[in-house]
Amino acid sequence: MANEVAGVVVKASKQWWLRVRKPIKFGIFSMGKHPYIITVKYIVDGVIYSKKKWIRAGNPVPAVGENVTVRYETARPSKAEIVL
Repeated sequence: MANEVAGVVVKASKQWWLRVRKPIKFGIFSMGKHPYIITVKYIVDGVIYSKKKWIRAGNPVPAVGENVTVRYETARPSKAEIVL
């Protein structure tokens, strides 16, 4: 069974080494987009856990300090998924 808890985004790092380019260029400002990796910390039964999630290029990235929902397994809280 999965439970939900609120987690906080503590880090959002842009992956500069990977650029997704647009198929059509519209001038100087269409340089492409980069994916992100966010790190979320959440607390279950007084223990702090950390989870990372890859966010595809072009998708909205939550800001550092923003709350997100984390689903975790009751038996193993370290096994979790971040819901955006």
